[in-house]
Amino acid sequence: MNTKKNHLYVFAIALIATLGGLLFGYDTAVISGAEQSVEVYLIESLGLGSFIHGLTVSSALIGCIIGGLISGFFSNNIGRKNSLILAALLFLLSALGSAYPEFLFFDFNEPTMGLLIMFNFYRILGGVGVGIASAISPTYIGEISPQETRGKLVSWYQFAVIFGQLVVYFVNWGIANGQPPTWINQFGWRFMFASEAIPALLFFILLFYVPETPRYLVLKNKKDQAFNILAKINGSKEKAKEVLSDITASLNAQKTSGKLFAFGKTVVIVGVLLSVFQQFVGINVALYYAPRIFESMGAGANASMLQTVIMGVVNVGFTIIAIQKVDKWGRKPLLIIGSIGMAIGMFGVAILAQNEIFGIWTLIFIVLYTASFMMSWGPVCWVLLSEIFPNKIRGQAMAIAVAAQWAANFFISSTYPAMIDISGGLTYGFYGLMSVISVLFVWKMVPETKGKSLEQLESLWKKEDHKNSDTQYISNM
Repeated sequence: MNTKKNHLYVFAIALIATLGGLLFGYDTAVISGAEQSVEVYLIESLGLGSFIHGLTVSSALIGCIIGGLISGFFSNNIGRKNSLILAALLFLLSALGSAYPEFLFFDFNEPTMGLLIMFNFYRILGGVGVGIASAISPTYIGEISPQETRGKLVSWYQFAVIFGQLVVYFVNWGIANGQPPTWINQFGWRFMFASEAIPALLFFILLFYVPETPRYLVLKNKKDQAFNILAKINGSKEKAKEVLSDITASLNAQKTSGKLFAFGKTVVIVGVLLSVFQQFVGINVALYYAPRIFESMGAGANASMLQTVIMGVVNVGFTIIAIQKVDKWGRKPLLIIGSIGMAIGMFGVAILAQNEIFGIWTLIFIVLYTASFMMSWGPVCWVLLSEIFPNKIRGQAMAIAVAAQWAANFFISSTYPAMIDISGGLTYGFYGLMSVISVLFVWKMVPETKGKSLEQLESLWKKEDHKNSDTQYISNM
């Protein structure tokens, strides 16, 4: 089989799966341009305060937690592909509903508590889609990819997340640019949410052209179908037989297939902590509240939107660096370097905020922080989550890890408005401290996974009766 064709085929189906990441980024970042208008329309008009504002901005994350938790059920029962189709439908419904929450039940431009609840319902619905896609898209790519390019292909998922955020920054800026605040507060924010329907519909259509993953098919005893896909992915029947044999052996190795801790607790703990640290460093505060942060530190409304676009462009560039280096440098070095850069960036912002020093240095430190995240924790966390869980428990373990990630995201994002009211310096300093602690976590607990097949990685976690199964993996690092 033609090797070039093989690479193009794998890249094409991985690219379609990454649209789940693009919608993840689009859905979570669209609020950055709309949140101040939503605050005027649905919060201030009802006499509500910063706590409700924080919950409304973060309400999609409630859905993300739900979506993460149920993703394992859907992944194991209807498959990776069909689960992504479900997520695409939820994205589409959320985009249209968030843009026009008055549909059927409420009067246009007459805000009520019921309308606020309905708006949050549509945002939560989209969040469920994000939660499902964020668990299953990396799983799909990891299971479909050859081991030598798995890190790079899964990293494209994070690129899609950042690209989705960059696209929506441009969309939000384009909608708001040159328009009076009254128009933006009445109509502009609706166009921002509605724009998500376009990529959601594209994702839904393209998913019908991708195959199911070989590992899921073997799990469901559909070995002939799995072999045909493996042969197409790997470029030869001989390699397909070898990979199929390894997958089958890994699924037959442990009889306790339904138990989450069949391979010990450490693998689940490491997955959960990877997810929690990815959020506790504060990245989504920078993404969700970027225009407000820049505006509060001296930029005008239009300038704050433009600075957010600049931040998005830098994020894309540094994500590409991670894609190029993750299979060469390894996962751990990138995470450690990124954590150090994030700590410097956040402590810099904290010092500026504490001393009320505004200007270009704010942009520089925030860009340093987000760039460091995008070349490390952004893509590499998803790479590791797609790799470390053994075949038999991947669906449910990934669901637990992703749900933990979204719970941490919700906590960090919803508490930001109240924290910043108390002290900007302490708020950003807390995120810097989490970046420092993440270095120690990676150094001590996270194994290196580059260059190994998913089946080979299971040896890191297998139990032995005479050894402590929760520490033995360290000897394999």
